[in-house]
Amino acid sequence: MADTSRLELPLVEPAQAQKHVTVNEALTRLDGLVQLVLQSVTTTLPPALANGGDCYGVPLGAVNDWAGQEGKIAIYSGGGWTFAPAQTGFRAYIVDQSAHASFDGTNWSAGAAATSANGAAIIQEVIEIDHVIGAGATSDVIAALPANAVVYGITGRVLAEITGTLTSFRIGVSGSDNRYGSGLGLSTGSWLRGLTGTPLTYYSPEDLILTGEGGDFAGGTLRIAVHLLRLTLPSE
Repeated sequence: MADTSRLELPLVEPAQAQKHVTVNEALTRLDGLVQLVLQSVTTTLPPALANGGDCYGVPLGAVNDWAGQEGKIAIYSGGGWTFAPAQTGFRAYIVDQSAHASFDGTNWSAGAAATSANGAAIIQEVIEIDHVIGAGATSDVIAALPANAVVYGITGRVLAEITGTLTSFRIGVSGSDNRYGSGLGLSTGSWLRGLTGTPLTYYSPEDLILTGEGGDFAGGTLRIAVHLLRLTLPSE
């Protein structure tokens, strides 16, 4: 039976019996591949429970029903798995990474804005952290800013009211404790958006520091999002 050249969709043969089987298989693959959503691109063991239409990027080391299908897209249908090739340039949303990714011919690169012929990429990324604030004059978010990253800014939202004797707070790093904002609100729902005029590169992990203004912290929860860019190396 012949297949299409790009997606390997099965084609109906002249005078073929049960043509609907072939057509339905092709439609099932298209249903999975159009507006592609991959549950994961790192899971090597096929899930015991999957919903019809669930898709996975099959990584190296895949086993059981996915063995030998590395680099393909596994689509769950009719109680089993069907496979379609992933083509260079395909884009997908990766559910377990909450990120869009592109396929470079070997790997799915989450957040890749541009890639070279040999896999070097510009990666755009947002890291979210729910930080529970402890009592004291300051509260550190350990290694919130990763190494070798160009940070554009910080946003955040108060999830649980920030309590204590303080009247507001500021957020920054060692040596610049208000780099990403000062006079920030304490009530649930309050937000912050701290941009730097020039993006800053951090060559080693850096703590974010919350500092109480007018008093000390007693508690609260702040959701922080770090907006950054990374550069990845070309392959050997």
